[in-house]
Amino acid sequence: MSDHAMPALYLSHGAPPLVDDDLWVSQLGAWSSELPRPTAILVVSAHWESAPLTIGATATGTPLTYDFGGFARKYYEVTYRSPGAPELARQVAALMPDNEPVAHQENRGLDHGAYVPLSVMYPEADVPVLQISLPTLDPERLLHLGERLRPLREQGVLIIGSGFTTHGLPFLRDLSPTAQAPGWSAEFDAWAGERFAAADVDALIDFRAKAPGMPYAHPTIEHFAPLFVTLGASRDPEQVPSQVIDGFWMGLAKRSIQVA
Repeated sequence: MSDHAMPALYLSHGAPPLVDDDLWVSQLGAWSSELPRPTAILVVSAHWESAPLTIGATATGTPLTYDFGGFARKYYEVTYRSPGAPELARQVAALMPDNEPVAHQENRGLDHGAYVPLSVMYPEADVPVLQISLPTLDPERLLHLGERLRPLREQGVLIIGSGFTTHGLPFLRDLSPTAQAPGWSAEFDAWAGERFAAADVDALIDFRAKAPGMPYAHPTIEHFAPLFVTLGASRDPEQVPSQVIDGFWMGLAKRSIQVA
């Protein structure tokens, strides 16, 4: 793989009010400004689990998927009219094993795990975007999916796994953006940071058994699962990722990484 391939990202995507958080917006904006301009963006979000692998809308202007409840009306009026990416969809399908079917859901617009961070990182909505489903939550199978998608990086495709480094929503007591991180969130985040710094993919794969703060940090694991697509797309699994964003929001760890 050439030195000019796009990196791959795992980012903590936030809820719709992310766009009102000045610090996080500045962090995401600075991150995207330092990336090469992508030819297209491929997103795997915690908010779309569907097997077999399913490819979302490829047409420009497909309505967004407002997959959340209880927020102010303005968050349901957001638009993000990014160009469709039908050629990228064809390439993704072609990279999958012959014995594994690929489904298509043309009416499935970007969910908030995709469009909320992208609206900050690429506010002009001028880069083609394609979302695909999480076909499994098994870390090793997701690593293999990332490996299959890796060649797309040579063509300038930005691969994003969108989740949240901790996501124990049922156990939060303070929902303010500046809430202090509960012990389980801080402990899991510190462990994840150490495992990233050591490029310890094996420990990350076994996070349910090895990470402190479990199962409170991830009572369900779909928000950590996209990480493994990103790690699988790495050119060298033993290379230490850049840890671009850290800290907490509503007590949840927003640690986000970039792999070469």
